[in-house]
Amino acid sequence: MIKNPILQAMPVPAGIVQEDPYVREVLNDYWICVVSREASMLARKEVLSGKAKFGIIGDGKEVPQVALARAFRKGDFRSGYYRDQTIMFALGVSTLEDFFAQLYADTQNDPFSGGRQMNNHFATPFINKDGNWTNHKDIYNVSADISSTGGQMSRALGLALASKKYRARPELAEDKFSDNGNEVSFVTIGDSSTSEGIFWETINAAGVMQIPLAVSVWDDGYGISVPKEYQTTKGNISTVLEGFRVNKKGQGMDIYNAKGWDYPTLCEIYEKGIEKIRKTHTPALFHIDELTQPQGHSTSGSHERYKSKERLEWERDHDCILVMRNWIISKNLASEDELKELDEQGKAYARECRHSAWSKYIQSPKKAVSELNAIYDQLISVLPNHEILVEQQKALNAHINPFISDVVKNARRTLYQILDLDMATRRPLMSWLAQREDQAEVDYHSNLYSQSDKAALKIKEIKPIFSDNSITKNGYEVLNTFWDKSLEAYPNLFAFGEDVGRIGGVNQAFQGMQEKYGEFRVFDTGIREWTIMGQATGMTMRGQKVIAEIQYLDYLIFGLVQLSDDVATLRYRSNGLQQAPVIIRTRGHRLEGIWHAGSPMAMMLSTLRGMYILTPRNFVQAAGMYNTMLKSDDPCILVECLNGYRLKETMPDNIGEYTVPIGVPEVLTVGSDITLVTYGSCVRVAQDGMKLLEKHEISVELIDVQSLMPFDIHNMIVESLKKTNRILFLDEDIPGGASAYMMQEVLEKQKGYRYLDSDPKTLTAAEHRTPYGTDGDYFTKPSAENVFETIYEMMYEADPSRFAKLY
Repeated sequence: MIKNPILQAMPVPAGIVQEDPYVREVLNDYWICVVSREASMLARKEVLSGKAKFGIIGDGKEVPQVALARAFRKGDFRSGYYRDQTIMFALGVSTLEDFFAQLYADTQNDPFSGGRQMNNHFATPFINKDGNWTNHKDIYNVSADISSTGGQMSRALGLALASKKYRARPELAEDKFSDNGNEVSFVTIGDSSTSEGIFWETINAAGVMQIPLAVSVWDDGYGISVPKEYQTTKGNISTVLEGFRVNKKGQGMDIYNAKGWDYPTLCEIYEKGIEKIRKTHTPALFHIDELTQPQGHSTSGSHERYKSKERLEWERDHDCILVMRNWIISKNLASEDELKELDEQGKAYARECRHSAWSKYIQSPKKAVSELNAIYDQLISVLPNHEILVEQQKALNAHINPFISDVVKNARRTLYQILDLDMATRRPLMSWLAQREDQAEVDYHSNLYSQSDKAALKIKEIKPIFSDNSITKNGYEVLNTFWDKSLEAYPNLFAFGEDVGRIGGVNQAFQGMQEKYGEFRVFDTGIREWTIMGQATGMTMRGQKVIAEIQYLDYLIFGLVQLSDDVATLRYRSNGLQQAPVIIRTRGHRLEGIWHAGSPMAMMLSTLRGMYILTPRNFVQAAGMYNTMLKSDDPCILVECLNGYRLKETMPDNIGEYTVPIGVPEVLTVGSDITLVTYGSCVRVAQDGMKLLEKHEISVELIDVQSLMPFDIHNMIVESLKKTNRILFLDEDIPGGASAYMMQEVLEKQKGYRYLDSDPKTLTAAEHRTPYGTDGDYFTKPSAENVFETIYEMMYEADPSRFAKLY
């Protein structure tokens, strides 16, 4: 039995009075299992009663989780599965009140997400309120959970890789991130989710890299209603993984098997297995089978619908808590009466915690009802015969367990019905609603991006310096010089991706960097975009800086899940407890072929809110943007111009020092007839088209937005529109993509529609992907000729007396 003491989340019951430490630890584990099971049962009842919307619970998995918790040390990291409540109770990360507060979506008392995530989605503070890193060595670290099955695997890989890096260079840990790389990354996953591609991608990567990753598979035989024989070859994940088992050369991973009801064996394999991982960084899989799921997949379903009578009987007989209970009695560690007393105390304790959590939660809606009643009473005293007010107050008080939204909805609808009253009479109700909107802004809309002093939008601008001695270089050489300066300036900066290491990238921006700074910092990966993004996520969550590469923008789709579900939502869903300031480097726009010419900006704009999308027109601008983001604590993806690596640029004298402000467009050409808004490679297309327009004396104001998210934070573009009264949005995305996004930003958000004298226009690529070859590219993506014709037609329509008809 592991002697490492575990902080308990609940008081040790009076029934545990044994002096023998081993017996006390066993009974304490049993107590936690009983309490956790009762919490699951109560959660289901709360959902059925309407007090909670939905519950995802961890019943049937309790015994292996208390065994795992014994091997978990402060400084370790969990990247988990939404059935891990017992681990959290055993480690003291969650109290039962916390569990129920999250079930109720209590914005004030859910410590893991501020009411933003459903229950069993945990997180511990990796940063403080000022955005500074906490001491990760002093706590049990829990990375914020996501519901997407298998999604936790990718992040766990990065958390484990960080330990490997810190072991190799302990000085990088700054005395708060690591204890010589001894931390283990624990990842838990349901057996059926091992069918996901990301599971296999992670397992393979972990075996290649040899990192301290401990994968626990909770196997209860089903994926919702589908048995594992339909999920996994041979119906057994550890059997299928035999080819990964570590060989005599130390290559591969260890594989451990245990029954989910076999408490002593579970404790033994976790003690032995985790200790080896911690010492050798050899990854391991713990396949825990013969588990049960007594209440089915969730609180909204019943497993009786899809399990046979024989299976249900087997599950009753092999329930892990029942088997552990019988084992305790058989070993004379406690009597039947003593365990019965523990059972009763555990159930009573869980009910007490549920009641306390509900009492705290309901205070806020009750207060809201009381406040609104007071306003209604006041209005009715002035207008005693106002039937609408009387009916609305009656409806307000008809709610038994109101949500805040019920109260606000009632108030808003009341306001709609009394618009005939004077403003002074309506003001108390309007003021109350405004206060509720302000609170909702904090509760539900904060922490999408950093609010610290290191936020990207707060990084001080340092302008590039040019002189007579400034040299001209190819675009890739500008970036190469910048990476050299950055790797020297930031010892904790790592760069990796497909072909990034030895050859310095397919476009050579990292050429010579591995030779100079070593494979430890600049290294190659396999072809596995999802886990490349996961590596970046986990490493940056542990204080390391990362440049992670997606070789071509079209291949971002393979890594999009990690960025969309995890990175982009991390700060938001943890309510500011965690961050992953990754810098994803990729390249796109113009080249050749369906999978090498993409500009899927609409895809990113709709899925990556929470990250910044940067679109520099050249590599001088790109270097400045990278420098800004390296100084910040926000995540981003930067799309380099694929056709610009060998174009000549004048490199600033202060390369590596200057920054480019994020969200600030640049007016490249001043004009008076029309505003042309674009970004990236389309800037050169626009400039070529403008040259064709010069003969016709059409004055174009060209604006490079530079970043799509954030977009024009100072409303510069509308100031141009006020002058020109005409606008064209140009990009290479599909119709209705980034061009439509930019149009909404300018015409709707910036109120640019007020200044239009002509219809606003967009000029985009065709609806299909770009075919291979020069001709296919020309007829699919916007050309200089398209720019000329679109602007010329707009001007002809505005003043046909000034221009000849084009066609």
